[in-house]
Amino acid sequence: MNAGEGQHSYVKNSTYQRGVVNVAKSIIEEEIAKKLDVSSINSFRIADYGCATGHNSFPAIKIITQAITRKISGLASHDHEFSVYFNDNVTNDFNTLFRSLPKNNYYNALGLPGDFHGRLLPKSSLHFAYCSWSLHWLTEAPATALNNGATMYSGNIKDQVYDAYLYQFGKDLGSFLDARAHELVSGGLMTLLIPTVPSFWDPQTEYTLITEINLLGSCLMDMAKEGIIDEAKVDAFKTPLYFATPEELKTIIDNNNNYSIERFEILNNPGKHTLPSVSDRAAFYRAVIEKLIGDHFGTEIIDEFFNRYMKKLAASSVLVNSGNDKSHVTLVVLKRKAN
Repeated sequence: MNAGEGQHSYVKNSTYQRGVVNVAKSIIEEEIAKKLDVSSINSFRIADYGCATGHNSFPAIKIITQAITRKISGLASHDHEFSVYFNDNVTNDFNTLFRSLPKNNYYNALGLPGDFHGRLLPKSSLHFAYCSWSLHWLTEAPATALNNGATMYSGNIKDQVYDAYLYQFGKDLGSFLDARAHELVSGGLMTLLIPTVPSFWDPQTEYTLITEINLLGSCLMDMAKEGIIDEAKVDAFKTPLYFATPEELKTIIDNNNNYSIERFEILNNPGKHTLPSVSDRAAFYRAVIEKLIGDHFGTEIIDEFFNRYMKKLAASSVLVNSGNDKSHVTLVVLKRKAN
C-alpha cells in the first residue's frame, strides 16, 4: 500500500459511528465551552480528517459548530462564520459528500483531498481539528511482519509482528500529530476518537476488534487449504490496521511536545450493540476490508469469503454475543501549546 492509503473512506459504518459520536457529544461540548478561546476570532476554521462521504462527519461538525456558536453568543459581537474542511484521500468520493451536505448548514464547506499524515493547511490557520475512526489505519503494513496467513498481529501475544505493527502505528500517529501542530493555532483544540483494545482479554469468553479481524484471516486460510485461493497469496496478505491499547496511545501522544492532553477517556465501545446480527457484523467488516481483499485475491471470491465469515461468527458462542466485546474507543482532546 502507498503512504496515505490507510485513510479508507469505506471503513465507515453510519450507525456504529454515530453511536460513538453521540457518546462523545457532551465531552466535546464541555471542552469547547471551557478550553477554546473565541474572544478575538470572527472566522472559525474546522477540519475533519478522514471524513469519508460525510454521513458520520456531518453530525460531528454540527456538534462542534453549535458548541462554538453557544460560546460566542455570550460575547458582545455575534458576527462570525465557519469554514469546514472535509479531508480524505484523493480517491475519496467527494462528489457524494457535497451532494449529501445537510440543507441549511451554516458553514462554508471545502474539500481537502490528501494524506492526513502530512501537512495540508497553512501554518496556524486551524482552530479545531477532528478525527474519528481513521487513525487505526496504517500508511502501510510493516514490511518486516511476516503474517503467514494471519491478517494482522495476534493481540495478546507480544511478538516481533506485534512490535512491528506498534512501531508503524507510532510512526504514523506521530506524523499526523506533527502535521496538525503546524496547522493549529496556539490554543486550538483537536478531538480524536480512536478504536482501542484492552491490554489483555480472555479469548475463551471475550473478544475484541482484533479477534474479529483475525477470524477473517482464518477464513482465508481455510480457502487456501481447499485450493480456492493461492496459499502464497494468503501468506503475503497483511492488513494495514493497528488497534492500540489506551496505554500505548497515551505514550505516543506524551512523546509529542506540541500538545497538552485536556481529556483522555475510554468509552466502553458505545457502538457495539448497533450490530445485533451476524449478517450486520459481516456487512460491517465487508465495508471495512472488501477492497483490500478484492485487490489482493480478486473480486470473484468476495461473496464466498464473507459467507464463510458470517458462518464462523454464528458458530462461535463467544463472538455471537456483543456483550462479550471488550473493544472500546478512546476519546482524546488535545490543546495546541504556544508555538
